[in-house]
Amino acid sequence: MSKTTEHKEGKASVEVVYYTSNTLADGSHPFFVRITKNRKRKYLATGLCLHPKHWDKENKRIKNNFPNPADRRILKKALQAWEDKYQEAADELAEADEQHDARSVATRVAENRSKTRSGKLLAYCDELSSSYRATGKAGNAGIYKDLRNQLAKFIVAEYSVEDLPLERLNLSFCDKWERYLRSTGAEEITLSLRFRTLRAVLNKAIANGLAKVEHYPFARTAAERHKFSVGKFDVSTTKRAVSRDAIRLLEGLSPDTARLQLAKDVFLFSFYCGGINFVDLAQLRWHALTATDASATTFRLNYVRQKTQGKFGLKLLPPAAAIVARFRGFTHATPDSYIFPILDVVKHQTPTQVKNRLHKVLGQVNQDLKVLAPLAGIDTPLTTYVARHSFATSLKRSGVAIAIISETMGHASEETTRDYLDSFASETLDAAFEQLL
Repeated sequence: MSKTTEHKEGKASVEVVYYTSNTLADGSHPFFVRITKNRKRKYLATGLCLHPKHWDKENKRIKNNFPNPADRRILKKALQAWEDKYQEAADELAEADEQHDARSVATRVAENRSKTRSGKLLAYCDELSSSYRATGKAGNAGIYKDLRNQLAKFIVAEYSVEDLPLERLNLSFCDKWERYLRSTGAEEITLSLRFRTLRAVLNKAIANGLAKVEHYPFARTAAERHKFSVGKFDVSTTKRAVSRDAIRLLEGLSPDTARLQLAKDVFLFSFYCGGINFVDLAQLRWHALTATDASATTFRLNYVRQKTQGKFGLKLLPPAAAIVARFRGFTHATPDSYIFPILDVVKHQTPTQVKNRLHKVLGQVNQDLKVLAPLAGIDTPLTTYVARHSFATSLKRSGVAIAIISETMGHASEETTRDYLDSFASETLDAAFEQLL
């Protein structure tokens, strides 16, 4: 308990800082609240982050080149809110003339937050979703929002209330929710995703002082067999790949609608371009192509993979170049225009708009690929994932080293191979792609 001092107690200083000493997987740096009192500091994670290209180091502010002005305002507002609530706690302790340190300020904020929100599960999911949306991470925001919606259905059905305190998130809760999800027909991979996200929510809540660790329900070691194991779910997926002959059957098919033609082009472009995933493919712009000869008939494609921020460059093989050439006439307005007619630079500006559009079109493409497969005489159901896996399988069957395949696909878990893969010249990778023809 804080004690009243015989002299006027000094006030802690509070500042939100851009913490460049910590680099996240996508190359961004996080924002921390820094509390300083009597030359001692305490740092608290905000969950907000920003790529350094959008940060003005000299003036300590977000640059005006942030992708969307509205999202820039949201992020600034969120950062100010973090600073304000800790500054308010510092003011309270100083005005009460209570002896305190930097940790006391953090504790006071947690106490105030608990009083106003009582550590509710769904409310905290909403808070996390809003924080991610403020930093332009629409994908993460959607994951927590989806979890919140799924939990809401379960809580109403099982407990007949609108929300539950975080302290009720115990082993019994997890067991009941698993049974509930299975009753809805949820598959193992869905169960794994739901519980991994729920575990992340609880871990964040504990780190922020909103929940206690005493009744933590998730197993952290092999010895905690009595707790809930997220790793028990079978998340192995059936690896599907089609042969090079099947690819040729699809190439020979002439779809009778523009929508089916787009699905065919997406699949084949992914196959011939290193298994590029749909999210990256849909966001390719014309400036990503560089002519390699005077006649501008051969090109190199350079892009940054959104998931890992890895940079990739590859020579467009003739089939991929032909696909690009067909789109040039009606999608090439400016170098910043999208190559594929999936996104619109005018209609889809915010991360949320882009995410929703990609989700919708990906569903359409995969649905249309399942229509194309039997028309082409292919027994295996086709998806954009099949294109990626077929690319890797075709190279492997052609004798290409797995290390090179890993490099061309840009796997997020390739850290153990990157130490020596960096030495591969682009010509080596280009030669690997030639095996697809």
